[in-house]
Amino acid sequence: MQSVASLGIALAFDPFDQEQKWNDRPNWQKAVLIIHLAFVAAMFGFGIGLNDK
Repeated sequence: MQSVASLGIALAFDPFDQEQKWNDRPNWQKAVLIIHLAFVAAMFGFGIGLNDK
């Protein structure tokens, strides 16, 4: 769970140009950020599910 939290915090530090608006970003940058977010959400849900016993 700690590693998932660290990955989630990493989203706050966008490695791409932060001054660029979302609509002006290339599709591959949007995909990288969305996939990262989906992975963090999935791992967070998986971690909660395993500790729900």
